[in-house]
Amino acid sequence: MARVTDSTSRASDPTANVTHSPTVADPPPVTNAPKRVMLAAPRGYCAGVDRAVVAVERALELYGAPVYVRKEIVHNKHVVDTLRKRGAIFVDDTDEVPQGSRLVFSAHGVSPAVRQAAIDRDLRTIDATCPLVAKVHREAARFAREGLDIVLIGHEGHEEVEGTAGEAPEYVQIVGSPAEVDRVVVRDPSKVVWISQTTLSVDETQETVDRLRERFPALMDPPSDDICYATQNRQVAVKEIARQVDVMMVVGSANSSNSVRLVEVARQAGTPRAYRVDYAEEISDQWLEGAGTVGVTSGASVPENLVRDVVQHLADRGFTTVEEVTTTVEDLSFTLPRELRAARRGVPAAS
Repeated sequence: MARVTDSTSRASDPTANVTHSPTVADPPPVTNAPKRVMLAAPRGYCAGVDRAVVAVERALELYGAPVYVRKEIVHNKHVVDTLRKRGAIFVDDTDEVPQGSRLVFSAHGVSPAVRQAAIDRDLRTIDATCPLVAKVHREAARFAREGLDIVLIGHEGHEEVEGTAGEAPEYVQIVGSPAEVDRVVVRDPSKVVWISQTTLSVDETQETVDRLRERFPALMDPPSDDICYATQNRQVAVKEIARQVDVMMVVGSANSSNSVRLVEVARQAGTPRAYRVDYAEEISDQWLEGAGTVGVTSGASVPENLVRDVVQHLADRGFTTVEEVTTTVEDLSFTLPRELRAARRGVPAAS
């Protein structure tokens, strides 16, 4: 699991010492039939999520509560609830933050307009934007300076998409699926480029790009993949085990784009019985009827203790053999936001 490069950082899982007590009925009797769990790897926290969560924890340690966070720091209910109990206050926008207070920008990034609003309120900001999201922001700004029409493939209303589009709103059009390509209008078909949200389905994004290229043969590509390594790796791992399992469990929240995509990928890859849960007790025993093998994975904003709860829940129902299937090993890490690094050295950081 990726770790933040900071000599005093704790383990990536910020909630490892928090136990979630299920309140479900006793499990059904276990039969003698062999049952197993196939545990996908990699899964769970990515480097950007780890960095963002630790940033809030470190801010609370350095400055005390409250520390304000714009939107959810990452899209996981358990993580947000845990940080809220420690003194983080989550707000929808900067105007909810008292003037002069400390505000953390979430991993999903913000637009230049949001940054300016924070400056106008004299807020002391900590930028926990994932570096891979920040890369897409820089691409959008550069393409706009070059006068290109930008097609942003992503889900309208998602915080990441709002932030990226806000870099050049007059140049950006948002397309959510291949079916929406026909409504794209450009000034010059020879000067069109696409970029994407970092947490999309790789396959569906490619379908959208192919459809765009049919309409605009001169369509330009971004210099490198915008879909992040963690999103791609988790989808590959799910595809690897999908045809070998009867049921797939994806641990992740409903507003987590990459978790929802994992359910879709599992179904498309051969496991129609794919489900998403936040907690183990949400698993219905009916989902497991007739199953001999259950696949388990988790989205990129999910702490490992929630996965352990699911594995234990399945073990209580006879799925006692656990086989971890590793498709790649991740070792990427990011340093903490510069504002926190400066504070640790005793150097005041500008907002």
